[in-house]
Amino acid sequence: MISLTGTYDTPNGSRYLQQLCKHFAHKVEAQCTENSGFAALGFGDTTFVATDSALVITIALKGGEDPMDAQRMIDAHLVRFAFREEFETMSWSIDAHAAHH
Repeated sequence: MISLTGTYDTPNGSRYLQQLCKHFAHKVEAQCTENSGFAALGFGDTTFVATDSALVITIALKGGEDPMDAQRMIDAHLVRFAFREEFETMSWSIDAHAAHH
């Protein structure tokens, strides 16, 4: 399974987390609190965590999904919500756990 993690250093992580969750909730199952959230997005289950200094989004990619598509979709939404901070992209990392045969 491939896990994709995006980090954005911002003091407004909680605000963006709630905006993202409420936006996604119009289309998919999603829930959130001030500091954590979940959305069953098309490319994989996605969790959101906000701290005082960052927003961290982790996506458990479904098999065959392109990590770049997931990154672009999340970044595109944050560009709209975090425009005051001139957001461009999260800092993304991929953690691939190879299945043992």
